[in-house]
Amino acid sequence: MRSLDSGLLYASNWDPSQSVLVNIGNHFDLKTSVFQAPRRGIYSFSFHVVKVYNRQTIQVNLMQNDYPVISAFAGDQDVTREAASNGVLLMVEREDRVYLKLERGTLMGGWKYSTFSGFLVFPL
Repeated sequence: MRSLDSGLLYASNWDPSQSVLVNIGNHFDLKTSVFQAPRRGIYSFSFHVVKVYNRQTIQVNLMQNDYPVISAFAGDQDVTREAASNGVLLMVEREDRVYLKLERGTLMGGWKYSTFSGFLVFPL
């Protein structure tokens, strides 16, 4: 890493009541669970969401400035635990906001097993 703002940005278990594991540069807001980009560039984002003891279908969207970019679904009715994961390389402008939105369903106890992370791949 060349500077604090050019490496790993954050890794969170997505629940605002939980702690952030890594937040170099402090660009991930723990209270809102929103990452705000410190600079323009290509970023890698990924998430892994687990639903437990829940027979509902869940849909999770990765949002950029209130627009869905990618989604993941988990909807098997016959299991007690199921994961929905996805990842993307994304062109992000300075001060863009990136966050996860649970579009459908509930996670119940799954928050503690879920992660959301990202890092700057290439500054522009």
